[in-house]
Amino acid sequence: MSAIERLEDVELRQLNTMGIAARAAELFEVRDPVAVPALWARFDTAPLVVGSGSNIVLAADPRMPLVRFRNADIELISDDGDRVQWRVGAGKIWHELVMDSVAQGLFGLENLAYIPGTVGACPIQNIGAYGVEVNSAIESVHAFEPRTGEWYHLSNADCEFAYRDSLFKQDLSRFVITDVTFNLYRRGEPRLDYAGLRDALPDAATLTPTPQQIADAVVAIRKAKLPDPTVLGNAGSFFKNPIVSLQVADALVAQYPQMPVFRGSSDATRKLSAAWLIDQSGWKGHRDGDAGVAPGHALVLVNYGNASGADIMNLAQRIMDSVEQRFGIRIEPEPRVV
Repeated sequence: MSAIERLEDVELRQLNTMGIAARAAELFEVRDPVAVPALWARFDTAPLVVGSGSNIVLAADPRMPLVRFRNADIELISDDGDRVQWRVGAGKIWHELVMDSVAQGLFGLENLAYIPGTVGACPIQNIGAYGVEVNSAIESVHAFEPRTGEWYHLSNADCEFAYRDSLFKQDLSRFVITDVTFNLYRRGEPRLDYAGLRDALPDAATLTPTPQQIADAVVAIRKAKLPDPTVLGNAGSFFKNPIVSLQVADALVAQYPQMPVFRGSSDATRKLSAAWLIDQSGWKGHRDGDAGVAPGHALVLVNYGNASGADIMNLAQRIMDSVEQRFGIRIEPEPRVV
């Protein structure tokens, strides 16, 4: 099998979890990262790298070529008896990696189970769920920089991780991520402080749960709360939780005592619940044609069948405007709009 396969005039409905109909003139599937420099040298415009299409909204037919990584290998880098390092190909399905790790009794990724997407995408967004962000498990990221023709092993600090942000997201065309190295542990500190997670564990497991038990609990919660993209098109959480100053948060809580507030990245900031803001603004379960807000979760925009990317983004814009008008807080989309 060749390192690269080129496909023409590709229908993209099955390649984005929103289920939006669009077409790409070219799609290149990469099975061996060694071919990346030669492939990028062929492009006149920067391509769009898609994994599972779980964090994009196709507002129109993409004008650039598309690239999808298919390398899904897991390589053992080191094992000192407690810490295990795995280098994982960018094309590995994220949830499969999580379940591979917990099946071996390794802590580090269990709270991030059942998130759609691929390993190559996870550092870009610094994906997070149930009190954990993926940067806590990342040792390094291997990436190619087309502008210089250089390969880089970027350390965790080099990646400039922040809430739903990273060096890679700040300039999406700068680096091409080909694999990620993770630190996993046989003895870990379970993170069960997120609302509802401890309650979802078996009674006997609430004190010393295994990684598998935590991952299973997360999967159960997510299945109960979030629509299955194979049934109802969606990109997961569509809006980022806004980060505000302590003073802004205190003023809002004084006006809305029931508002959920969480500690931000420092003592001077607080994270608000975008889902709560949207719900309180009356959007939960709203539907405009085939574009809507999930009835079970205000943070999830859904495609009931034939919504276009423009339909989804028009609804998103109305929600953002409504929340800002009521609360004075501007929420932002989490997926990349193409």
